[in-house]
Amino acid sequence: MDHVFAKVKRLIKKPFFKILSDRTLYENAKVNLSGCVAYSAGHNLDEDSWFKVEKFSEQTYCLDFLKKDFDPKDYDELKKEQFLDIAYLLSIQGSDFYFQKVTPSLFIKKKVLGFGEVAEIEESNNRMIINDQPDAIYFKTADTLVFRNLAAISGIFKGIDDLYREATQKETETFLQIQFICLKDDYCASKVSKPNRKRIALALDSLAKMSVQDQVNILAYIGDYSDTKLKFDKVAQKFEISNDDELKLLLYGVEQRFYTTLFGQERRLANSVQPVD
Repeated sequence: MDHVFAKVKRLIKKPFFKILSDRTLYENAKVNLSGCVAYSAGHNLDEDSWFKVEKFSEQTYCLDFLKKDFDPKDYDELKKEQFLDIAYLLSIQGSDFYFQKVTPSLFIKKKVLGFGEVAEIEESNNRMIINDQPDAIYFKTADTLVFRNLAAISGIFKGIDDLYREATQKETETFLQIQFICLKDDYCASKVSKPNRKRIALALDSLAKMSVQDQVNILAYIGDYSDTKLKFDKVAQKFEISNDDELKLLLYGVEQRFYTTLFGQERRLANSVQPVD
């Protein structure tokens, strides 16, 4: 039997309450686990794709109740006065757990015109929109969590945003002081955007894996592909960086996102990458 539960805000000991039984909220959620993408901050999902985290029960941000047998009889019914305090919905469908974050925009409080046997005015108090697709699904048998937007589920799975690592202020300052960067026009760490801080974290990891010769070669590679948009001093082996767009281009180069097509020899920039096994 399927069940729908609600997680209520500000409750610690018993935050989950039953809403419905024998009802399915997400009939249209069709996910092929083999086609899901292991989470990568550098990957932009296709419209029908999902990120996945395998061995989810072994992660520190896995919810405790997902590791146990979930018995609906252990939970009380949701009270009317708790409706507006719902943090997220949990729909148990078979052995799988479907999550939807609840935000104020999902509550309907307006008067509406309903069309049944006859048209009538309905006072739409205490109604909530159920999205066509959940924000996350935990497939218990496969021990895999899938999701599309990390920010949407960070409030459900505390700590999962560690997957989305931004460079710290110190790391950002260290990167900008690296020997192949020459800062111009007062550009500094305090002006680096959040997206570029994420890219810096990726670039630092990539550079750490490169040999000294590879790091030399990567500069020539970046200079070749970005010669019209980045000023590169070949003698000093330095790129001039004066704004966030120039830094983004440099970081894309460190991640080797520039390429030339095999047919047509068109030079391109990949704004999304996915490792191919």
